[in-house]
Amino acid sequence: MSVALPHRTVSKGVDRVRWTRVALVATAVAYVAILLIAPLVGIVWTVMRAGSHVATETFRAADVQHAYLLTGVITVLTIVVTTVMGVVVALVLTRDRFPGRKLLSGVVDLPLAVSPVIVGLAAIVLFGRGGWFESFFAGRGIQILFALPSMALVTIFICIPFVVREVAPVLDELGTEEEDAAKTLGASAVQTFFRVTLPNIRWGLLYGVALSAARAMGEIGAVLIVSGALQGKTETATLYIFRALEERQDASAYLVALTLAAASIVLLAAIEIFKRRRIKEMGR
Repeated sequence: MSVALPHRTVSKGVDRVRWTRVALVATAVAYVAILLIAPLVGIVWTVMRAGSHVATETFRAADVQHAYLLTGVITVLTIVVTTVMGVVVALVLTRDRFPGRKLLSGVVDLPLAVSPVIVGLAAIVLFGRGGWFESFFAGRGIQILFALPSMALVTIFICIPFVVREVAPVLDELGTEEEDAAKTLGASAVQTFFRVTLPNIRWGLLYGVALSAARAMGEIGAVLIVSGALQGKTETATLYIFRALEERQDASAYLVALTLAAASIVLLAAIEIFKRRRIKEMGR
């Protein structure tokens, strides 16, 4: 025997749920607006108020162009290494069972817990004067510190978790049924990876690559320690921003910062748009 609730009781319950949802949405919007949108608006306003001549002078400056180039090179190197090794590590963590697997999984997250400054100091211990590997590379005329190799190395270390943590859950969810079926039909391990595994993990991989690229473009702590911040030589875009702010060139610093932020946003947005289009095409 069912008992009908009074209309007022039901109405109050619906109103309570509705207002709770409104409060949660308002809190989320306020959080994003205060911490993300407001700073971006402030940067854009500062750049616009300075005038168009600041943009022209900034982008024509040789040190700014070199900073962009160096940032691009480091970002590309980081993407290549973290993509390849990130997929390999994700496959090992999800497809293999071996002693120490959980420890390896924890080590993968280490760059997220360690300060970038500590990463830079560790690089100095390894490759600096009197470091563990300093004599090996010095004897072969290879400069690691205060040069591109160390800057790329610390950036790659910091970006290691992004691809792994985006790809591993996808592999866990997919399981091994399709891969086993491909092997049963005679496909080799390489054919199975490129024809079955890679297409299935492509979106997780792309998101991981996008996050790695954004992190690489914005890295400053570790790079500052190992690069020496030599203007026109080892100065990345973020290091240029740091120096420009110290020299009270706020508009130029904000302009370069805005371009880095725009590049990250465009990259993530492009992946999301392309993914939605693909889903729509597959649904037709």
